[in-house]
Amino acid sequence: MSAEHPTMTTAEIRSSFLKFFEDRGCKLFPSSSLVPDDPSLLLANAGMNQFKQYYQGKKTMHEIGATSCQKCVRTNDIDIIGCDGRHASFFEMLGNFSFGGVSKEQACAWALELSTQVFKLPIERLYFTVFTDDDETYDIWRSLGVEESHISRLGEDDNFWAAGPTGPCGPCSEIYYDMGEDVGCGRPDCAPGCDCDRFLEYWNLVFTQFDRQEDGSMPELPHRNLDTGMGLERMSAIMQGKTSFFDSDIMQGLIRLGEEISGVSYVSDDYEGPSRSLRIIADHARSVDFMISDGILPGNEGRGYVLRRLLRRAVFHGRLLGVEGPFLVRFIERVNELMGDAYPELTKNVELVRGIVKAEEERFSTTLDNGRVYLDEALAKLGDGEVLDGASAFMLHDTFGFPIDLTVEIAGGAGHDVDIEGFNREMEAQRERARANVKGDAWGTFSDVWVELTDTIAATEFIGYDANSVDDARVLAIVANGEQVSHADAGQEVDIVLDRTPFYAEMGGQVGDTGSLATAASAMHVTDTRAHHGLYAHHGVIGEGTVSVGDTVFAAIDIRRRELIRRNHTATHLLDAALKQVLGSHVNQAGSQLDEHRLRFDFTHFEAVTTDELKRIESIVNDQIFASKPIVTRVMGIDEAKASGAVALFGEKYGDVVRVVSVGEEDQPFSRELCGGTHARNTAEIGLFRIVSESSTGSNVRRIEAVTSMGAMEYLEGKERALASAAAALKCRDDEVCDRIASLQQNLHDANQKLKAALTGGSSDAIAQAVQGAVDTGSYKVVIAQLAGLEGSELRSVWDTVRSKVDGPVACVLATVTEKGTPALLAAATDDAVAAGFKAGDVIKTIAPHVDGRGGGRPAMAQAGGKDASGIPAALDAARAHLGL
Repeated sequence: MSAEHPTMTTAEIRSSFLKFFEDRGCKLFPSSSLVPDDPSLLLANAGMNQFKQYYQGKKTMHEIGATSCQKCVRTNDIDIIGCDGRHASFFEMLGNFSFGGVSKEQACAWALELSTQVFKLPIERLYFTVFTDDDETYDIWRSLGVEESHISRLGEDDNFWAAGPTGPCGPCSEIYYDMGEDVGCGRPDCAPGCDCDRFLEYWNLVFTQFDRQEDGSMPELPHRNLDTGMGLERMSAIMQGKTSFFDSDIMQGLIRLGEEISGVSYVSDDYEGPSRSLRIIADHARSVDFMISDGILPGNEGRGYVLRRLLRRAVFHGRLLGVEGPFLVRFIERVNELMGDAYPELTKNVELVRGIVKAEEERFSTTLDNGRVYLDEALAKLGDGEVLDGASAFMLHDTFGFPIDLTVEIAGGAGHDVDIEGFNREMEAQRERARANVKGDAWGTFSDVWVELTDTIAATEFIGYDANSVDDARVLAIVANGEQVSHADAGQEVDIVLDRTPFYAEMGGQVGDTGSLATAASAMHVTDTRAHHGLYAHHGVIGEGTVSVGDTVFAAIDIRRRELIRRNHTATHLLDAALKQVLGSHVNQAGSQLDEHRLRFDFTHFEAVTTDELKRIESIVNDQIFASKPIVTRVMGIDEAKASGAVALFGEKYGDVVRVVSVGEEDQPFSRELCGGTHARNTAEIGLFRIVSESSTGSNVRRIEAVTSMGAMEYLEGKERALASAAAALKCRDDEVCDRIASLQQNLHDANQKLKAALTGGSSDAIAQAVQGAVDTGSYKVVIAQLAGLEGSELRSVWDTVRSKVDGPVACVLATVTEKGTPALLAAATDDAVAAGFKAGDVIKTIAPHVDGRGGGRPAMAQAGGKDASGIPAALDAARAHLGL
């Protein structure tokens, strides 16, 4: 396709769009995180997500509108990605939004002006669609000079948007660019809405102006809303004269890297084979990088599952291209080079993203190996030309993460097709189950009393950094059972909002304060404090009297509890810094929880922390405590804070002004973090720090639990009691416990060795009886027996004894139940017995299923483990049948 307009890079298109609307009075908003505030959404998938409260009228925008470039991830069409030039999992949506400040006429005029005057698109190549009966928008386009032949009317499926069965809705108008007859279907009636590639929709204007009721009627909303979205990738293809956005500048930068790594050449019009794989890797690499950079970690559900699926699918297609070993990190680095200027969050946690991607690639290699075992077994059961059933293919996909493409390829190599229709039915059933779990109407669930309150009362002023009580706080709102009330009486459970408070609301892992609220005629014990969009909710039950909106109350926190919480919070900062010092800069906080008893700290790391590392971490933290360093807090702008080296939490969102907490007064203190929590005044207040446990909470995330201050004293006292109890049981002094245990362990070991020698050696009665019962096949003798009290590894010693006691060719099939209650099998034979036809590996493969196990080995020796010890008699009977005994 030859361009009839100036060429623009993706970056130039992005900046031109945003500047156009900012110059016209719209407020520029940065992209929101891929992790949306809206609980009904899994991932940010549209530019309007962050403006939903404005659409609902819960918040008011003072400017005429807004503009943004929103990073988005959608995976509902993941199987199509790479098969055409339009679908992607990651994309950027340029948007212009208004909540009553911009008319439909103005929106259409701006869209046409930007398209033809800024992007210089020839108007004769532009086509417009409107909703079937939306004469208003039709007339607007005509008044702007659009030819009647370039306007089409489409139905509700294409040109009408609705939040749900009821609620906000309205007509859409889309703008298409004619890519040329050479990429079309050739039909004379080809027009916008056709499935071919000729007409590419690049801009959608949604006019949310109605409120659909239960009876189907649609009265006008109080004010008309505007939501326009331009797909940046599609616009890049148009502005760069390409028929596919995969051929535009950013995607080509990634695809060329794929060519370099794989040695495969990309063909732009080939939508199968290697070129498809190159597209998939390029697309998925962007999603993976952006998702991890926004704080999403691979997992088995929710966002983590989406991330893991995209990452593994990219790795799999690397395998299809012949790439062995980790390679996706190189794509992450290229994404950062191409998009880091527009999205600086990509460059803030580079080591973490690299580590997670590398670890996931290694894990997926194991997954591929495990899935291959299951697939090979399923294929082995099929006759020549038989089809692998869809349920088995889905099991591979769902349980092992085995892509259907790989199943089809491997099955085809073995001469089998895959029941794709059956697989798709299983997939659709899974999707239906997922849809059934979606939280109702996306707009309704996001609306609550707290959102409404934020638009009517000011945010709560927190004075708890310097004060433990306030005697003249005013009640701004009372919430009971999810609704605003004017007053509450004794016995009612409520949330009370004050204009200012010393109570810290649960945030950043720190629990909310407890304490009391009181007036001259009422009292309430506060059991928790939570934050809702800047409003602090003091939760509890009215103990006596009546509390009303407008009352003046005395508010006081539980000081002793707060002091212990302060110490644990500061200790958490010390722990974070110590972890980075010992384990590396890739460590990032992945969650925390701290109260008056202990602290819990989750962090990104790719393996268990060793005992030596834990000791070093603990020692570093205690060194800082014993150094009596002051805790220094400053309020500053976010840019200044980051320039000072303050640590920002991974994936966390911050305002323009932040609080910075430093441990020490040095220019480069031991710890400096952005934090709104309460802290000790000096590290010496913490007293002592002890790590209680270290564990895994999921892939790439570790957890440390620790205690300080009074919690540490209680922990050590518990240890002392346990030691005293052990000493009393061993009848020794406390300092002799370890030596006494070592002595007892040695005695037990010696006794066990004597017992095992008796059970497996030549003097064993059980072995002697088994040898006496040997069956002579004519070519060799076979000993088949179950022996008690042995481990699987000790069956080899029994075989050595059998071989020494039987003259001539001999074989055996032995079984035992281990100390853990699991079955163990062994088959073995002398060389003469093997030459006579005994095959240990075949025997084990035949009998192992009877104990729910698997195994194998050489003809002279094979072993297996299992799960069902009750199947040992059947396994030995199967061995006899296999050997014809």
